[in-house]
Amino acid sequence: MGKHRVAFFRTYRVRPGQKIHILDGPRRGDWEVVAADERAVRVRCPISGREFDWKPLCHFVEERDGVEWPSVEGETPA
Repeated sequence: MGKHRVAFFRTYRVRPGQKIHILDGPRRGDWEVVAADERAVRVRCPISGREFDWKPLCHFVEERDGVEWPSVEGETPA
């Protein structure tokens, strides 16, 4: 263990009917949320109408220096 620069992410809670736009990566583009819970998100492409099930989405929150890494299980680094 030691002190490192660590990036933090948080689960983003989407809701059915929400229109989202993913800026980059293989899922980039416009999507409509069809269904969502803590384990899965179902989205629909507004062009093709195809639907996909994904794990919940995360987004970058912040990056911190001097964080103990790896952290102790269940403990959020201060």
